[in-house]
Amino acid sequence: MTEYTLQQKLIAEFVGTLFLTYTICLTAVWGSSGDFHPGFAIAAILMAMIYSLGYISGAHFNPAVTIGVWIRGSCEKADVLPYIATQSIAGVFGALLSGFTHTGEHSRGSLETTSLLLNSEIHEVLLAEFLFTFALVYVILNVATSEATSGNQYYGVAIASVVFAGAISVGDVSMASFNPAVTISLITVGKLGIAQSWLHFAPHLTAGILASLAFNKTNS
Repeated sequence: MTEYTLQQKLIAEFVGTLFLTYTICLTAVWGSSGDFHPGFAIAAILMAMIYSLGYISGAHFNPAVTIGVWIRGSCEKADVLPYIATQSIAGVFGALLSGFTHTGEHSRGSLETTSLLLNSEIHEVLLAEFLFTFALVYVILNVATSEATSGNQYYGVAIASVVFAGAISVGDVSMASFNPAVTISLITVGKLGIAQSWLHFAPHLTAGILASLAFNKTNS
C-alpha cells in the first residue's frame, strides 16, 4: 500500500474542499443551478472528489470529519491541524472563486447577508446542523474506516447521499452546511454573518465528536 506524504494529503484536501465549496457557493448562493436543487450538483462534485482523492487523504474535506476520524483512531494527531487549516483556506478560496465566476448582478456587493433566524428558531438551526453532521461523520466512519466494510465501492455514494438528503431536507432551515469549511465559505462570500456562525460551528464540532464516540461504542 502506497504511503502518501503530508504534503500530498494536504494538496488532495485542498483540491477536494475547494471544488466542494466552490460548487456550493455557485449553486446555493449565486443560484447557478437554476430550477434544479443545488443538492444535485453538490452531491455530484462531492462524490467525484471522494472517489478521486479518497485513497490519498481519506477525502475528509471537512474539519468535523477530520476530528471524528482522529478520535476514531484513523488519523494521525499530527495531521489534524494541517488538515483543518487546509480545508478552511480552501473554503475561502472556493468562495472567492465563485465570486469571480459570477460577476455583474452576481457580484459580492449585490449579495445581502441572510439571517439563519429569518425563518427558523435557534434550536431548529442547531438541531438541523447537528443531526446531519452527525449522520455525515457517522456514515463516513462506517463506510470508509471500518474493517467490516473495507474495500467496498459504495462509500462515495453513501457519503454524498447524506449531504444530498440534508441539503433537500434542511437547506431552508440552516443553509445545510454540515461542514465548518463550508460555513467559512458562506461567511467569505457574504451569505452568512460572522455573528451567527456559532449556530453552525458549535453543532458541527459537537456532532463530529459524538459521532466518533458512537462509532467506537458500536464497533468495540
